[in-house]
Amino acid sequence: MPNNRSNTRIKQLRKQLEVYNHQYYVLDEPLVPDSEYDRQMQELVALEKKYPEFLTSESPSQKVGGKAINTFKQIIHSLPMLSLDNVFDKQSLIDFVNRVANRVELQEKQINALAFSAEPKLDGVAVSLRYERGILTQGASRGDGVRGEDITHNVRTIANIPLRLMIENPPDVFEVRGEVLIPHQGFAELNILALKQETKLFANPRNAAAGSIRQLDPAVAASRPLKFYAYGLGTVEGVQLPNSHVDRLQLLAEYGFNPSPGTEKVSGIEGCVQYYQQILKNRDALAYDIDGVVLKIDDIQLQKQLGFVSRAPRWAIAYKFPAQEELTRLLNVDFQVGRTGAITPVARLEPVFVGGVTVSNATLHNADEIERLDVRIGDTVIIRRAGDVIPQIVNVILDRRPDETEPIHFPDACPVCDSELHSVENETVIRCTAGLFCPAQRVEAIKHFSSRKALDIDGLGDKIVEQLVAEKLISSPDDLFTLSKSALISLERMAEKSADNLLLSIEKSKQTAFNRFVYALGIREVGEATALSLVQHFGCMDHIIKASFEELIEVDDVGPVVANHIIDFFKEPHNVDIVQRLLDVGVSFSETTEIADKSALPFSGQTWVVTGTLEIMTRQQVKERLQQLGAKVAGSVSKKTSFLVAGANAGSKLTKADALGITVINEADLIERFNQLEFSHEETD
Repeated sequence: MPNNRSNTRIKQLRKQLEVYNHQYYVLDEPLVPDSEYDRQMQELVALEKKYPEFLTSESPSQKVGGKAINTFKQIIHSLPMLSLDNVFDKQSLIDFVNRVANRVELQEKQINALAFSAEPKLDGVAVSLRYERGILTQGASRGDGVRGEDITHNVRTIANIPLRLMIENPPDVFEVRGEVLIPHQGFAELNILALKQETKLFANPRNAAAGSIRQLDPAVAASRPLKFYAYGLGTVEGVQLPNSHVDRLQLLAEYGFNPSPGTEKVSGIEGCVQYYQQILKNRDALAYDIDGVVLKIDDIQLQKQLGFVSRAPRWAIAYKFPAQEELTRLLNVDFQVGRTGAITPVARLEPVFVGGVTVSNATLHNADEIERLDVRIGDTVIIRRAGDVIPQIVNVILDRRPDETEPIHFPDACPVCDSELHSVENETVIRCTAGLFCPAQRVEAIKHFSSRKALDIDGLGDKIVEQLVAEKLISSPDDLFTLSKSALISLERMAEKSADNLLLSIEKSKQTAFNRFVYALGIREVGEATALSLVQHFGCMDHIIKASFEELIEVDDVGPVVANHIIDFFKEPHNVDIVQRLLDVGVSFSETTEIADKSALPFSGQTWVVTGTLEIMTRQQVKERLQQLGAKVAGSVSKKTSFLVAGANAGSKLTKADALGITVINEADLIERFNQLEFSHEETD
């Protein structure tokens, strides 16, 4: 009797967990928290362990993988898994459709209305899944199309493959065909793990997927982020199927599968071309790799009429995208300095046509990447280009390496200004430390210096800064304060009145806040909050410039990494010189000579959030004032929030604050608090 109750409970748990798996992995709409899923899975595993006579192969507990095998068994596909013929341009597509029309004697009007199933051509590994009376009994690789390998032990571990069809009365035999792949995010995480474990990195998602389904140990496949997308059917017995390929894919969704994503029914040649162009345009935004689109005659009876030629169907074609990988030769390597000082090696290549354009340059990212690839000048390399992404070298063809190749040596000093280079522990990027002085960083440094949260020079937009630098009218931020009206008028589209207004704004910006000045210097990772903390702690510029590592890490918001960035910045004499020149041209701010005790500030230890539209002060002004009073200003409401300042049209933050019982005040209340603090300060003085 207890055994019967246990068997009933096991069946209940399996059915419930199957629903949870389908909702989570297929529909991406989880029904319960992970903790509840884990609790039920643990209960099922415990019951199956206690009563092994009730354990079945389709139990959700078996997703984790079974025993390793010694070798792969060969299987014969009941229906061959055919490959597709390819076309690469519109005319070849037209020729394909005309061949179809001629074979089944379609008129022009019928050709224009001919329905196609249009699907992205997933760049993964083709597999078939055989279900008997609803239970997954076999998974097979495509192989040569006639013979494949039995990979049942691995496909069973793929999260979005159902071990049991999600219907009450399943067909006697139901063979699903599709593609196993690894999405981009999962591939990136896989290689991050490989780096941590110091194992070989995977070259691309397809290779990683192919290697995963050919593991002898299913636990390895279970650890990989594999997904299965169904694109068709093989042998089916015991069920009446729709006559439309698109409708059959919908049926697959009802049975518990993810059909090929992005599938649409389109009409005629123009519909096919429009779909191709749409997918090509959105290719880089997709979560997985594709290398074209697949176009299939939607009418199944028409498919049967058309039949096959050699090993490809006459009723389907792959309309391939331009190649994204090609071979070429590495001629040289230059080192460029980015706007943040990052030194990037740029490969100079023999020009090669790839991804629709001619490529002669590619990124090598950093010194670690050069070492990982073992790439040398003179090597034959594989170049990959994806959409607008900068082309990159992904592999070296070592078999073609000539004797006269040269190793790539990273520079010892900045290739632009000859300043010291610096790298942070656990960071791959090497940077120039010259900051404001380095010509390569000059434009972005001046843009940052004049931005709204820094010195806030109204009217000095990005294009004007670029023109001023290009015309050699300025080379560092202090040059802004010696600009003449005649120099400004010489710029394109700069009228006399605009020049007067800009000069007035530049003059006005000389009177600034100390924390804004520190932020304006553009020291790496010194944002607004950190700049304010430095000012409040040290009190004057000279103290910040001369601060030691030990003194810096005592400051709120300053850890070891930021402390080193500050030291590296002021270690460069050029940067200290520019600070002095800014002071010499009249930039001024209030300093104190003593180190401030931030804990003594009235709002110290408090976290504030500002939301909605304010009428008297701007949100930036409120933020700065709160920080000056010692508060931390956060962007979202949490249990740690002390106060919420709510302006007009306050939305979800106000709702959450009310729910958490956080004190909410309006702008008038806030200004009254500010005034009381100022009055109290005056009385103390």
